[in-house]
Amino acid sequence: MRIVLDVVGVCLLAAVLLVIAFACRRRWLSRDGGTFDCSLQLAQKDHGRGWALGLARYVGDDLQWFRVFSLAWWPKLVVNRRQLQSVTSRRPMGNEPLVTYAGHVIVDVDLRDRTVHFAMTEEALTGVLAWMESAPPSSQTYH
Repeated sequence: MRIVLDVVGVCLLAAVLLVIAFACRRRWLSRDGGTFDCSLQLAQKDHGRGWALGLARYVGDDLQWFRVFSLAWWPKLVVNRRQLQSVTSRRPMGNEPLVTYAGHVIVDVDLRDRTVHFAMTEEALTGVLAWMESAPPSSQTYH
């Protein structure tokens, strides 16, 4: 019985430490502001498949995206403002409302070499568009 209690205690301690690590990471990522909830479709699949919950932040000319359920301190995806070609938004289709945050719109971002799909609030989309517009004139290549 004592071994079972020891194992349960160790598991509970590990779970608490993991929650603390996630909270510290989130706080560290949000320290400079410009951070918002943002899901990303990691693989080009049908609507509603391949999505990961995350958060994004602005760092200079880069939009960095991080998974929520990860302990990595580096971004999973970095989009440089100069890569942007066009941005369109649409309402979630298929199973997308089930796998993204409530109230988010799907934002299709055409880059020079590929298209990525984000899910974010309309307010965050306004921020992304303003961030794009604030690029120096020589680097604005989108339409």
